[in-house]
Amino acid sequence: MLDTLIEQARGNSVVELTAVAFAVAYLLLAVREHLACWLAAMLSTAIYLVIFSGVGLYMEAALQVFYFAMALYGWYQWTHGSGEHHSLAISTWTTTQHLVAITVIGVSTVLSTFLLTTYTSASLPLLDSFTTWGAIITTFMVAKKILENWIYWLVIDSVSIYLYLDRGLYFTALLFALYIVIIFFGWAAWVKSYRRQTA
Repeated sequence: MLDTLIEQARGNSVVELTAVAFAVAYLLLAVREHLACWLAAMLSTAIYLVIFSGVGLYMEAALQVFYFAMALYGWYQWTHGSGEHHSLAISTWTTTQHLVAITVIGVSTVLSTFLLTTYTSASLPLLDSFTTWGAIITTFMVAKKILENWIYWLVIDSVSIYLYLDRGLYFTALLFALYIVIIFFGWAAWVKSYRRQTA
């Protein structure tokens, strides 16, 4: 695998590495609840739109368009919230809201898997669909500063690692492995912030 990574680095993976760098910046800034996370997200998604289109992950490519729009939405939400200094406060969802979210992800995954399998040559349509719809819901949660978003990301990112390894996107797979580590720090930081808000 090390030889493959070196070979990729010699090829066109400079573009992928750039996308990875902005994606890491996004998550680290999000952990700190820093507004600049949304700018990093915009840059990363613009690059990944091209990358995923090129390897047949059509749902992941479409997801990047959504990510870009959500980065704009997240920027607005975080600057026009109801918390201290008009910044958005961290909140939690009820069990019913989580059940609705999981149901939407499940139904959407089944439908888009059928469509991709029937009408396209998409690679790994089930996993591509699951990670895409899961990310759509979870990105909305991040934009609204829902605490449990970190748990959703843990599941989605774990599945995404296999998806990217299968497509030969080794740097992106490493990125998502790093994401899983950062998720735990993000959860701890947001829990601390949430408890401070509600104290």
